Amino acid sequence: MIHSEEKLQELIMKVHTAGLQLAVHAIGDRALDNVLTAVEKALKKTPRKDHRHRIEHASVLNKALIGRMRRLGMMASVQPHFIISDFWVADRLGPRRARWTYPFKSLIQEGVQIVAGSDCPVEPISPLLGIWAAVSRESFPEETITVDEALRLYTADAAAASFEEDIKGSIEVGKLADLVVLSHDPQKVPPDKIKEIKVEMTFVGGNMVYASGEAERKAST
Repeated sequence: MIHSEEKLQELIMKVHTAGLQLAVHAIGDRALDNVLTAVEKALKKTPRKDHRHRIEHASVLNKALIGRMRRLGMMASVQPHFIISDFWVADRLGPRRARWTYPFKSLIQEGVQIVAGSDCPVEPISPLLGIWAAVSRESFPEETITVDEALRLYTADAAAASFEEDIKGSIEVGKLADLVVLSHDPQKVPPDKIKEIKVEMTFVGGNMVYASGEAERKAST
């Protein structure tokens, strides 16, 4: 614990009452419990319906904590590639608690909005590797999510986390033309092949800022 429970509650109350968004780093069921208790107190004093406060990592949960997150409107900001790199989880936590370390499917089914990122430089920055990890997991496969769900975590849902769903997160008229062209469709290749997909072109604001050698060759012919 970096802060005592009293200090954590003081900080969260200060941020919440100022009308700002919380982004609290919390790993472990005790840490999650302390954060949610502090948020409960802040919301009771100053109710806000669409605060979009989020917990970074939000790992080592349980059904009760997930239920509290939903009731409080808390978002979970997760990093799916940890499924691959945190191979030691079961040894440290035991199988019963390890099963709730990255429960993406349970969070979605319970109605908790989750968004995905990389945790770079600790983990590789590529969203495709995170999507691959989320849809092809071997540990606790009951928490595997679909490719469509994983894509949303990195696009539309991520935009909503920063109140930017009206300008980004999907390819629609009126939104920023920030998009990529991929070598293969993630929804049509086997899940374990998603990690091999390449980015052929990248557009930011409608302008091409990157093209692979293969994409340039195709364009020239």
